Amino acid sequence: MPTIRVELFEGRTVEQKRALAQALTEAAVRTLGGSPDGVDVVFYDIARHDWATGGKLWSDPAPPPTGAG
Repeated sequence: MPTIRVELFEGRTVEQKRALAQALTEAAVRTLGGSPDGVDVVFYDIARHDWATGGKLWSDPAPPPTGAG
């Protein structure tokens, strides 16, 4: 069965992670078969300054909106 790697910004609660682990496990078993005991979910909390999209760190302030008159 699968190991599911979840990368997300830090700050989620234990309750949120528990709920997501349960939902992912149920989806994996429903789709792939097998037992819930065979599904591993590993969470990686990433700080915003350690993640970039489009060459910009998520911790950088957002640019001011361009004026639409």
